[in-house]
Amino acid sequence: MLFALAGSLALVAIATQPDRAGILAAVGAADLAVALAAWWLPWQRYPMPATLLLAVPAFGILGASTVAFGGMAAGTGPFLVLIYAWIGLNFPLWAVYAVTPLAVAAYVVPLMLTRQTPVVVASAIVLTPVAVVVAVLIAVQVRHLRAARERADRVERWRSALTATLAHDLRSPLTAIQLVLEGLRDDPELDELTRRKMIEMALRQGNRMMRLAADLLDIERVDAQGTLRLDRAMVPVRTAVLNAVAYLNTSDVKVEVVPDLTVEADPQRLEQILVNLVANALRHGAPPVVVRGYVESGTARVEVVDHGPGVPAAVVPRLFTRFGDVGSDPTSVGLGLWIVDQLARAHGGTVRYEPGDPGARMVVTLPLRPGHPV
Repeated sequence: MLFALAGSLALVAIATQPDRAGILAAVGAADLAVALAAWWLPWQRYPMPATLLLAVPAFGILGASTVAFGGMAAGTGPFLVLIYAWIGLNFPLWAVYAVTPLAVAAYVVPLMLTRQTPVVVASAIVLTPVAVVVAVLIAVQVRHLRAARERADRVERWRSALTATLAHDLRSPLTAIQLVLEGLRDDPELDELTRRKMIEMALRQGNRMMRLAADLLDIERVDAQGTLRLDRAMVPVRTAVLNAVAYLNTSDVKVEVVPDLTVEADPQRLEQILVNLVANALRHGAPPVVVRGYVESGTARVEVVDHGPGVPAAVVPRLFTRFGDVGSDPTSVGLGLWIVDQLARAHGGTVRYEPGDPGARMVVTLPLRPGHPV
């Protein structure tokens, strides 16, 4: 855009300065040629600093114009400031300082070569640092604006993630409550003990739904930096796993977690991680599902292993992406493993897939409690 503007202005100026038509036409043609090249080249294929190379022809045209117009600094000075403004808008501070020697060579040296008066040369020497300061101010302001936009984007991503998490995680307790109600409706002859157990299970699932709704829709959990706020505590992993399995109301899960394994985590968020992983193994794998937990390389390692067919190689790269783990199950919405990944990252941990023998192995690593033996 800068080159196109400069080239157009040079061509327009021919009408007012016909005696310099040749020079103006040459300058305009050079500007437009660079503008065309800048538009045509696939800059997206190159790292961002590559576009800074456009400063070389810009300063070259600036120097040639200064010499051609007999050292008329008033005509080329604004173009110098525009070049620096472009650099400040699009590049970090180091780029502003890096091109300064080139700017001096392209702007001040031609004035000396054309033997301009000391006053003209001095004004050019003053204008160069002024242009640098303008670019620095622009670059700093742009950096602040970009940082603010990135923070706002992170906040919005987390808020949408929390809403999606709520919609996803409410499905399991809602299904359990519906099954209980249907069972009570369809079998009025149930004995009192069975009826009580079913009601207790429904109440437990209802309480879980209330906690999910209260926690995940609490917008204050996303801070100004776009980070999910966690209510960290010392959590015994074996207890957390047993509680998560209890919510799923299944006998197909075997727990093999060392008794003293303790992590520093948000208990509710850890519960979400475990419930999602075990439910995913039960839905897509085959029993028995084994949950193991132990210390490895200074972190807590929690494995959820099933004995199903495993994950196809083509699916693995998108397994932890949003809507990436749907597979062939029409009831899956593809958010479970993505939620696990987001929550593990918020804890400073990781989640990954490893092929089992047979089946699939989902591995979560989390920070140990301070002072935990490693």
